[in-house]
Order: sequence, then structure tokens, then C-alpha cells
Amino acid sequence: MSAAVDLLNAFTVDVEDYYQVTAFEGQVERSAWPSYESRVAANTRRLLRLLERFEVRGTFFVLGWVARRFPQLVREIQRAGHEVGSHSYWHRLVYRQSPQEFRDDLVQSRRVLEDVTGAPIMAYRAPSFSITRQSLWALDILVEEGFRHDSSIFPVYHDRYGIPDAQPGVHQIPAAGGMLWEFPASVLRWGGMNIPVSGGGYFRLYPLAWTLRSLAYINRRQRRPFMFYVHPWEVDPDQPRLRVAGVKTRFRHYVNLKSTHAKLEVLLGRFRFGRLSEVIEQHVGAGASPEATFPETISA
Repeated sequence: MSAAVDLLNAFTVDVEDYYQVTAFEGQVERSAWPSYESRVAANTRRLLRLLERFEVRGTFFVLGWVARRFPQLVREIQRAGHEVGSHSYWHRLVYRQSPQEFRDDLVQSRRVLEDVTGAPIMAYRAPSFSITRQSLWALDILVEEGFRHDSSIFPVYHDRYGIPDAQPGVHQIPAAGGMLWEFPASVLRWGGMNIPVSGGGYFRLYPLAWTLRSLAYINRRQRRPFMFYVHPWEVDPDQPRLRVAGVKTRFRHYVNLKSTHAKLEVLLGRFRFGRLSEVIEQHVGAGASPEATFPETISA
């Protein structure tokens, strides 16, 4: 099986360490981050080597805290031809911050990344896709701070994120002071619900054949690019196991870590991938409508 439409899709990486995920913040204080064994540089370099093999250039949303501690890693990402975006500084859920706290964190992250790269940072992704209905004000702040591209909205029901009826596909959002291009996490309509097929834990959990078929369907039948995301810690099955509360939290983080790298090899060989900004540019330049609609079910 292969995608019948030769579309360019967005390959994105959220550059954070295994102990920095928001699901662990109840057990891992941010003040204690320096005391944990860091594996983000080695794991990110493993992804860089994999992408180089397949001649893929993507977008790396880098945590400001990571960029300050590992500036050479960010420069390696940039030299390899990838786009660098912001993933915030402290990896806090947006809807748990005040607008001023969010702005301060955003500016701090951007300054660190721009100092390291020497280039403007124009793309943003919220930690855990945490721009939800209660934090849509963040989109105005992104525009005010000069960001052009966002990938922080997930059109699904979830206990930690999501706007279930958000518009899928690349589209513009009017915000105070201008327009923002939004490339939400990709979903597929099934049984009256949006099913997430964008990557992350869903990629690790689902059978690979189903994921490939779903993504090909977005390209072939909906004639739209999809957005794929992964974290460096997802290619690290040997990462230290943290004593975190909750069976669901442990399952989400650790499920099928051993198979992620092999699955990525198949995925990268099956579809065309590029940077978030160029996928948006190509999609819009091709005359695609910003209105994204999709059929109710997948056909064989």
C-alpha cells in the first residue's frame, strides 16, 4: 500500500526529555530536572540520523529549557536543515497559566532559541496540545509575539487536551493583530468521532498497518497533508522508569517503546515529509481551500 496522492506531510518532533512530560509533573518537580539523567540529546540525535537516512527535513519544537542546556543540539538540528520551533520554556499546560504567564514563558523560550540559532522562531506547539477552549486567548498572544504557525490544537476528546469540533486540516485563525496558520494534529472521522492518527502514543499503540492506511486515506481521499509528531524519548526503550502514580499514565508513556523506531522506518519510507512551514505553504499555494471537511467513514 502507498499513498496515491504525492502530498508533502509535516514531520514534527517535540524535543523534551522523558521526565519532562506533563503527565509526570505531579511527581517530578521542575526544580529537580537537573538531577535526572538526561537522555534528550542522544535520543534526538538518533532521530536526526534516522531522518537523514530517509532525506527528510522536519520541524523540531524545542523546549527552551533544553535549548539553554544543550545549545549544540539545537545547532545540530538547524545545520541538518530542520526547522526549529518553540515548545515553550517550562513545558506547562497552557490552560493552567494566566495570559501573562504564558506570554512570559513564550518570550523566554523564543529568546533562547533565537540566541542559539540566530534565526527568527515563527512556529509554536503547546505542551500536550494544551490550547483548548479555555485557553484560546493564547492564539492572540502568539500573533502579538510574531508567530505565524501553530500546531497546538487537537480535534479530539481527551482528558488532558482537545477541542473535539475544531476544524481539521490546515487553516487560518483570525486573532488580535493578524492571522495565524493552524496545522492541528491529524484525525480521522470514524463512527461519528474524531480518531487521533497523528503519532505519539497513538502511533505506538495502534497496529502499524492501521496507521498507514489511515494516513494514506487523509492524503488520498481527503487530499490533505497530515501532521505527524514524535518525542525523542519514544525511541528510547531503555529510559529510566519513573515511579509515577496511575496505571493509565504509566501505560500511555511506556507502551510499545521498543517498536517505535522500526515503525518510524516504515512510515518514513511510505510517505513524503517536510517542514511544517513548507507543508503549509505548499498546501495553500496549491489552491486548497482553508475549509477542511471530511467524510464520515473510511471506505476500503
